[in-house]
Amino acid sequence: MSSRPTFGLAEGLLLATALVWGTSYAVVKDAVVLYPVLGYLALRFCLTAALLLPTLRGEGRRAWRPGVPTGLLLLAIFLAETYGVALTSASNAAFLISLCVALTPFAEWWLLGQRPEARALAAAALAVAGAGLLTRGVTLSFNLGDGLILLAAVLRAVNVCVVRRRLQRASAPVPALALTAVQTGVVGLACLLLFALGPGLAPLPVQPGFWLATGYLVLFCTLGAFLAQNFALGRTSATRVALLMGAEPLFGALFASVWLDERLGLWGWLGGLLIVVASLWGTLPRRAPDYSEPAIRTRSAGSRS
Repeated sequence: MSSRPTFGLAEGLLLATALVWGTSYAVVKDAVVLYPVLGYLALRFCLTAALLLPTLRGEGRRAWRPGVPTGLLLLAIFLAETYGVALTSASNAAFLISLCVALTPFAEWWLLGQRPEARALAAAALAVAGAGLLTRGVTLSFNLGDGLILLAAVLRAVNVCVVRRRLQRASAPVPALALTAVQTGVVGLACLLLFALGPGLAPLPVQPGFWLATGYLVLFCTLGAFLAQNFALGRTSATRVALLMGAEPLFGALFASVWLDERLGLWGWLGGLLIVVASLWGTLPRRAPDYSEPAIRTRSAGSRS
């Protein structure tokens, strides 16, 4: 029996991304209390794009073609997700955003023509069940915030497939840093324009906590996370990306338990365990039949008769 290696650098980076994104809910909620959502997004993504601007030289120019449309998709995701987090509880947000794990195999089937395996569907269902246990007792009333988070989950599933398809169709490899630069630039400039045309530009907060939160979100939750995701999408399937990212609610709950002194309880820990098991199960190597030489000859002879 032979198998292809599945848990390597790309998968490790995705788990790290799930970890930092899991911590972002509490950080974002604190940031948008001090500054409007559009202004916060403009600041966060413009700073990230500015840091990555030098990567757009030379081979980095190839990132413009896939980066602009996928950046617009990311814009929609972050508008829905950030307004949703501001309007609902962090537990609701963690559960609803994790539904992208279950939706991605279907998005991959629709957009990439890759029929999901039964194991991928089962692992996705297990991850969603785990997220449900993780947030047991939360009332899902589906207010505006819940609806926006659900929309963000759908768009996340579509996004990983669209980015993968764009990278596959590129005539030459697209540098992950340059792609991240274009995507974050599109999101940042669009939010800045919407902020200026809508409520109008507002003075930046002076609280040190706001800038510490912004620095963490820029360096780890935006720059590092999207770089890791873009790197992995060129090396693994969209479904496996989503399954590994399904650990995000678990890391979010762990962060809340340690940093915010929120207790998970027995059901929460059980749900977190299910998410981890689902993520690892969904990335196990597929076994390929190891045909012996006589069997191959027998089959060939039968096909000629």
